Amino acid sequence: MNQLAEPAYVIGFEELFWGGTLLATTMALHGLGMLVVLRVANTLNHRFAPKPSFVKGVFTLILACSLILVIHLLEVIPWAALFHAVDAVETAQHTPSVAFYVALSDYTTLGCEYVLVRHWRLLQPMIAVAGLMTFAWSTGVLLTLAQTFQDQQLALLKARRARRSSATGSSPPERVVKH
Repeated sequence: MNQLAEPAYVIGFEELFWGGTLLATTMALHGLGMLVVLRVANTLNHRFAPKPSFVKGVFTLILACSLILVIHLLEVIPWAALFHAVDAVETAQHTPSVAFYVALSDYTTLGCEYVLVRHWRLLQPMIAVAGLMTFAWSTGVLLTLAQTFQDQQLALLKARRARRSSATGSSPPERVVKH
């Protein structure tokens, strides 16, 4: 047998404990963050309701996207803090910046040139799972906000058409459905 072979990797309790704790923390932060995003968007939609416009609707969506980005970046901080605290990143540079880079790269499932040391290696796929779940949740929130925006824009378009047709005294043409 080869004497230079690496010893077998065994998942440890400490790794599972910290991975589970950080996953729960990420989900709790995300839940709180999504509530903030929805509250801000609903406040803006209510404020803009008397005179809705395309620009105001797009502004609300862009602000929501920006807030979601900030929330995701904040969710990576606890992972990076652990990576830095325990020197988990296999590199000569043990800086908070490198730890954050590795955590964010793994959170987005992009990955990077760095890996975690053997004792903490399970955290890389666990942070990817956290990222997948939170990005799915964020997508659901954005779809909800986008649907509200689209419904509002369609209602504005319908109202504009109704005003135009009443001003000209004509009714909109009937649609013919072909079978």
